[in-house]
Amino acid sequence: MARSLSMPSGQEKTVINTVASPPLKLLPPHKAHSQLSAMAAATSAFFSVASSSFSHRHRRATLLPSPSLSFSSLSSSSSSISSLPSFGASPLAKSPPFRVSPSGFSVSASSEKKRVLIVNTNSGGHAVIGFYLAKELLGGGHDVTVLTVGEESSDKMKKTPFTRFSEIVSAGGRTVWGDPADLGKAVGEAKFDVIVDNNGKDLDAVKPVADWAASSGVGQFLFVSSAGIYKPTDELPHVEGDAVKEGGHAAVEQYLSTLSFGSWASFRPQYMIGSGNNKDCEEWFFDRIVRDRPVLLPGSGMQLTNIAHVRDLSSMLSLAVQNPSAAAGNIFNCVSDRAVTFIGLVKLCARAAGREPNIIFYDPKAVGVDAKKAFPFRNMHFYSEPRAAKEILGWTSTTNLAEDLKERFSEYVSIGRDKKEIKFDLDDKILEALKVTVTA
Repeated sequence: MARSLSMPSGQEKTVINTVASPPLKLLPPHKAHSQLSAMAAATSAFFSVASSSFSHRHRRATLLPSPSLSFSSLSSSSSSISSLPSFGASPLAKSPPFRVSPSGFSVSASSEKKRVLIVNTNSGGHAVIGFYLAKELLGGGHDVTVLTVGEESSDKMKKTPFTRFSEIVSAGGRTVWGDPADLGKAVGEAKFDVIVDNNGKDLDAVKPVADWAASSGVGQFLFVSSAGIYKPTDELPHVEGDAVKEGGHAAVEQYLSTLSFGSWASFRPQYMIGSGNNKDCEEWFFDRIVRDRPVLLPGSGMQLTNIAHVRDLSSMLSLAVQNPSAAAGNIFNCVSDRAVTFIGLVKLCARAAGREPNIIFYDPKAVGVDAKKAFPFRNMHFYSEPRAAKEILGWTSTTNLAEDLKERFSEYVSIGRDKKEIKFDLDDKILEALKVTVTA
């Protein structure tokens, strides 16, 4: 029996309070020395108390190196405090963790301009990550080349974000096409400081790229992995250090750790939205809402997931390029910092479209359908937290689903998808099994 629910369109308001740090005052050398000594003692006492709390909060980390604090250039002299107690290992650890930057908790961005090669996939949701990252790095003054897998004449290049690659070129970037297994042929004599692999999903695909990078003297290698790497768990959200599935992305991460890069890191995105994405996410919901069709949700609809705007993903990767020493050897969940239920996502999409949604819940097994084919998200709680990026890179999320979905709906209408003829065969099969008639 089907349950139909019309959700209200009331507005929620989120307030984020921030506390500003007091300004740092420079003291004369003799006062600075005595004050630094006092700070050292206080800091030592603080960490001896806080370390157990920190270990609990990062309950899945196995090793956190001792941080160091450095104070220099006080008048004509300098002083330093570099020996603070180690946090030690967590007995609750499951797998390799993220690590605190050896230079301490504050991360200062490098102003050095880098030569960056982005190896970009030619299909799927990840393609838009390379597009946004290229534009962000170019905006920061870096030299960027985007190598897209395959040929420029391919039909795949007729879709976004590839149809917008002129934006990269007009910003000073270079776009080329070729085989990642033969980078030398694809990029010629070009030299790079950083390579971002936003293509490979297993070691067979990434190894040739990583080997070429290592032999060519590339200093930093960043790998775009996936949050799908995590094994299911009853203890959510997924954090860096949780148990992962063997092979695939995990094998790539393990291999990268054996190479001679000065810095390598892996980024695990989940679901994303953003202009230029060629994989349906919010569009799946808009397709039904604007046509006054019911939105069919498997299960209770209370499953939690994570959806980030792609600008958050590119900003995190960009910070790693700017701070290679901080990023070195770390795993980053490349996601926003908020979870949303399936019901909540439907409500937000409907609000963006100015409509009232009609939600119908169903049991995939009872109606004889595969939920993977009938619904765009995993039919389970599946969300991760960007803990390492916040702690190590000083990253903050800018995703605001309510506002971002309004922008996405405007583009949805502008390209005429709201008028496009779309088949809902699988939806109709589910509705028939539920004995629900659609009159739209």
